[in-house]
Amino acid sequence: MKLLAALPGLLWPLVAYLAIVYLGGGTQTLYSVLFEVPLFSGVAMKVTTNGLLVMIALVFLFFEVLKSTRISTVAIVDHMMSTFVFIGYLMAFLLIPACGNQFFLMLLIMALIDVLAGFTVTITAARRDIGIDKQSI
Repeated sequence: MKLLAALPGLLWPLVAYLAIVYLGGGTQTLYSVLFEVPLFSGVAMKVTTNGLLVMIALVFLFFEVLKSTRISTVAIVDHMMSTFVFIGYLMAFLLIPACGNQFFLMLLIMALIDVLAGFTVTITAARRDIGIDKQSI
């Protein structure tokens, strides 16, 4: 169970996206409507597979940013693994035709934000722990 918690959360939307494309029937599956939510305005909001994956990835991004606030040696490994996941997203975006769309680009940007936020939060917290202030720089 600790191994699953150590893996970056944004790995799961990447795996799910590729599984849906290659095991679930191709790219047309990504644009299929999963369900509709009626709104008070009378319009029914249609949720597609792509949209649901982006929403799930946003939840994972939130928890990844929370994970980046801890200061330990495990955080360094977590940042490295998040970087590898970002590289996986980037390679898929550039090399796999089914990943060349705006929804996957949003997932790619979330992976980039995860990497940048992780390093930024860790550096800021480490600076505070060491006691570096703006006067000494």
